Amino acid sequence: MEVLFLGTGAGVPGKIRNVTSIALKMLNERGAVWLIDCGEATQHQILHTTIKPRRIEKIFITHLHGDHIFGLPGLLGSRSFQGGTEPLTVYGPTGIRAFIETALHVSKTHLQYPLFIEEIEEGIVFEDGGMTVTAGKLDHGIYSLGYRFAEKEKAGELLVDRLREDKIPPGPIYKQIKEGHSVTLPDGRIIDPERYTNEPQQGKIVTILGDTRQSDEAVRLAKNADLLVHEATFNAENERMAHDYYHSTTTQAAETALRARVKKLCLTHISSRYTIEDARQLLNEAEALFQPVVIAQDLMEVNVD
Repeated sequence: MEVLFLGTGAGVPGKIRNVTSIALKMLNERGAVWLIDCGEATQHQILHTTIKPRRIEKIFITHLHGDHIFGLPGLLGSRSFQGGTEPLTVYGPTGIRAFIETALHVSKTHLQYPLFIEEIEEGIVFEDGGMTVTAGKLDHGIYSLGYRFAEKEKAGELLVDRLREDKIPPGPIYKQIKEGHSVTLPDGRIIDPERYTNEPQQGKIVTILGDTRQSDEAVRLAKNADLLVHEATFNAENERMAHDYYHSTTTQAAETALRARVKKLCLTHISSRYTIEDARQLLNEAEALFQPVVIAQDLMEVNVD
């Protein structure tokens, strides 16, 4: 699982940062890519990556400010023009359906794939055998969500050498053992699956927050996450401005990471007032409270390990 930052800026596109969009790449896990937010020119950013729009399976919108959604109609249309036929689901707050349907209707854009739009609130918004996605309400000027992407526990590795040593023949029985089922062999032996598998593997947890002030809900969504992606629109000196505009500072993001006991923090949604040279100061402010910290840059990829 990898997190690829397609845009890391706040408010408007800048020379060094496009507006917000993040790709959660799960090609090995489920052969798919999920997007979180889709700011203006997201599809243009995708052209500089290996992502194929037809692989985008789900899009999770945090809130309806333009810098998080203005790229959505174009991406949906291009996915169809480029031969995408697999279904796609968009999740987001109330209003996302009207925005998408109006844009597609007015522009006479006809999609060649099934598009599903789910207007959501807090709670579990998606779950299958491999992943649970939980949304939580943050503290912003409009309704804004954070998302917790939690992989489910994976079965332990099958100890094939031990199975062979005990003269257990290969075949469908190996799959049953790996899945944790007791099996009775033709010779009457009862196979305990725990003897032939390693410990189950804990699933990865990635928390990606929309725009927000500090909040207890942000901490809850990020609890024990392998990676927390948190906005840091302002530096520590501008705490009052961050509060007035319903955003966070570098130090506030670090405090959330510390409280949630995450393994790694990545700061994004950086104001265009800060240059590449300022990134060292932003990093230092966060690292004074929490480590490790990464300042996201456009097209940066972070492995979740």
